[in-house]
Amino acid sequence: MPALDALISALPGEFRDAIRRGTPLDGLTTLRVGGPADLVCSIRTPEAALRFQALAAEALVPAYVLGAGSNVLAADTGYRGVILRVETAEFSAAGDVVTAGAGLGFDDLIVRSLDAGLVGLEFASGIPGTLGGALVGNAGCYGHEIGEFLLDAVVLRPDGRLETVGPEAFGFRYRETDLRETGAMVLGARFKLRRGDVHEAGLLRQEKLADRRRKHPVDVPSAGSWFRNLPPAGPGGRRRPAGELLERAGAKDMCEGPARVFPLHANIIINAGGATSAQISRLADRMQAAVRERFAVDLQEEVRRLGT
Repeated sequence: MPALDALISALPGEFRDAIRRGTPLDGLTTLRVGGPADLVCSIRTPEAALRFQALAAEALVPAYVLGAGSNVLAADTGYRGVILRVETAEFSAAGDVVTAGAGLGFDDLIVRSLDAGLVGLEFASGIPGTLGGALVGNAGCYGHEIGEFLLDAVVLRPDGRLETVGPEAFGFRYRETDLRETGAMVLGARFKLRRGDVHEAGLLRQEKLADRRRKHPVDVPSAGSWFRNLPPAGPGGRRRPAGELLERAGAKDMCEGPARVFPLHANIIINAGGATSAQISRLADRMQAAVRERFAVDLQEEVRRLGT
């Protein structure tokens, strides 16, 4: 791709060691599927983020921000463009405020916060992915979401503006934010937590981890929950689990080759070994169609598709 060659040749020498060509996406996503990306750029500083984004825009090469790849289905044909991987992983705590890089693992943020004597995030223990991905997707469970704790974040806009923004810029809603829609890149964030009983919080963390091990695959590739839970039946109610409708529609018995529905959770697709993106996509379509046929409900995907 001439535009890609032009982009690489325009990079200063200090950025050359942060790029890789033809990197298979099956090694960058938790589902372990996906063909090669034209270029993968590791973002370790705001300066690198600005440079890579600007050069991609100038070369008219598509760019996609990828964290730990935990909520992504990558195409078998790969991605024709630039994958930007935020790898800033610093952490610090001052008072009841923690500051962290967007590349830090979400669960690592919880552990380090507890080590600093700060509680509040343990409800999310075990959620895979990076802090940046969690923020952009407003990750959560058990009635709480990460957006509840955000003070501000450092964000790189698609037009090249580097800004520090508050929660209102995210437009937090269920598993969605305005920033995901615009393709903005989160580089770091600050969170307001609280001093509390770390021992009690640690017990709650262990409880949530055990619950996740009971319901979620821990030793087989998956992307987490595939479909979004449904809106509450009434005001003030909790969302209705998509997994319940999927189970009643017979999804647990479905497979497409080694792409299978997880036996313990009907809203999770696993790669039992050698599954392709196409097989996983067909399985997701069948699951969605089964719920539509039985309940007249159109489930909405939570997983993002890359290059498909």
